[in-house]
Amino acid sequence: MTTLISVLNVILNGFFFYNFILVQFLGLCSFLVISKDIRSSAGFAMAITFVNTLSAATTWLAYYYILVPLKIEYLYILVFILLIATFTQLIEMIIKRYSPSLQRSLGIFLPLIVVHCGILGSAVMILGFTYSFVEGVVFGVSAGLGVGMVILIMAGIRERLALVKVPKPLENVPITFIIASLLSIVFLNYVRVITF
Repeated sequence: MTTLISVLNVILNGFFFYNFILVQFLGLCSFLVISKDIRSSAGFAMAITFVNTLSAATTWLAYYYILVPLKIEYLYILVFILLIATFTQLIEMIIKRYSPSLQRSLGIFLPLIVVHCGILGSAVMILGFTYSFVEGVVFGVSAGLGVGMVILIMAGIRERLALVKVPKPLENVPITFIIASLLSIVFLNYVRVITF
């Protein structure tokens, strides 16, 4: 039975303690490229949250109601990727229909949500934590929102950074890695404060 305390714990796990980008270091490639401006980052954050939520629900159902009864649990990664690909295609069609400019700004990274290691990692973590269906969906939503928050923070910092003079050796990728490292340190210390 899912209690309010267990749901709150799941939310904190998805959003803070097991944040894909700053704690688990999953999906860094898209994080570093997409986080150049707020608009693209917001669109990508919404897409990640949408796909992560739906894939969390469907992968849990597929695992416990199809793979386990048929004794083919070893196929879970293949099934999870197929489900994630389905939802990624759906979100891509929605964005293409309602915001072609956002689709152009996201470029290749929107279809690459299919192989986004954070989304697959979320589905696998839900199984590893042996969450119930409700807890799994809550974890999917909170993990997606946690990734979105980190991407938007980084995009805001990088937009402001474009207005200042950065030393030549630190331009682009090096300064981005330095900022991501500092954010990770701050984030992990914040998590430590919450747990005590």
